[in-house]
Amino acid sequence: MRLTPLLLLVPLLVTATPAQAAQAPRPVLQTRAFVDDPAATPANADADDPAIWVDRADPARSLVLGTLKEGGLAAFDLRGREVATLPAPPPPAPGAAPGRFNNVDVLGDLAVVSDRGRDRIRVYRIDPRRQPVLTEVTDPAAPPVFSASESEVDEQRTAYGLSAAKLGDRRVIAVSRRHETRVALLELVDLPGGRIGTKPLSTVDLPDRFPLPDGTSWTPCAEPGERPQVEGMALDAAHGVLYAAQEDVGIWRIPLGGEPVLMDKVRSFGAPARYDEETEECVPDGPDPGFGGTRLTADAEGLTIAEGPHGTGQLYASSQGDSRFVVYDRTGGNRVLSEFSVDRTSRTDSVEHSDGAAVTTTPLPGFPRGLLVLHDGERQPEQGGPTTGFVYLRR
Repeated sequence: MRLTPLLLLVPLLVTATPAQAAQAPRPVLQTRAFVDDPAATPANADADDPAIWVDRADPARSLVLGTLKEGGLAAFDLRGREVATLPAPPPPAPGAAPGRFNNVDVLGDLAVVSDRGRDRIRVYRIDPRRQPVLTEVTDPAAPPVFSASESEVDEQRTAYGLSAAKLGDRRVIAVSRRHETRVALLELVDLPGGRIGTKPLSTVDLPDRFPLPDGTSWTPCAEPGERPQVEGMALDAAHGVLYAAQEDVGIWRIPLGGEPVLMDKVRSFGAPARYDEETEECVPDGPDPGFGGTRLTADAEGLTIAEGPHGTGQLYASSQGDSRFVVYDRTGGNRVLSEFSVDRTSRTDSVEHSDGAAVTTTPLPGFPRGLLVLHDGERQPEQGGPTTGFVYLRR
């Protein structure tokens, strides 16, 4: 692994303790469904990752943002009503990939989005007093995040997962690369005319091969040429730490300027598997030696931090493979506090195969202890194609 530190902060220790049981919560409400189909409105909309913007002056005007991949970026009010949808950019040339919005996070009055289709960071200013409530302020000259050329962008090893936070006086975003193990740290910079650009800070390369207790080593199974990627991430500004979910591996705790620590593993960690060309899937290739964790079923996905007083709080993680969530303590060695799944009600669907999550502990109308928003990767009933959405829960 290679670490190129520019932000020097102090690492903390990582341990784990048994979790307490938790009752299955139920959604208070849900957004409308989105359908990944060219005939849908918006077309090819596949809900993926939410973020929450809190209006400090008027909490009732707070917004939930959600990426829809080729469908763009949507904004919802606290009743789950869609108040704006901005399209992803079209292909810049015939045969090129269109914009595809993957992850979103909020920094002040800015929504920051990873455009995995074009390998860019897109930035939108949030103002609920205006229509539309989102205005793009991306630097039009912004270069690709990872690709050396536009032709390389079309190979789609592009900006993927994203998290944002204020670290000191810097507005920092962490961006992972699709099909690779690299995470880049960038800084948002103000430009003339109200535009926002980015400046590279550092990179972290996580492993793709892991030593096992029996003296052998293990590489997660993947399609040939692909490496175990990261998507879900959460920047912990209070402790100077990046949490990163390497999908087929587990959750990393990365002190900025220190060495990454694998704080929890997926159950299949170390299990032999091979890629089947006929089915285009990974299949078991021997007995599981039992070196994996006990909480997360691959993929390890969306991460979000519930801020508590004096640097306390919880880290929520999506165990996508079994449609559950695991809650870790940010202090006390990141021990597991609870695990839960989300049940359906007569008016809302349950949550399956969740990619993304966002949480705030700020009291909001209808959510007196804060709001948890989850991506639902399998909205029922299906509406003519893969159908997805977002659900709101009370903390």
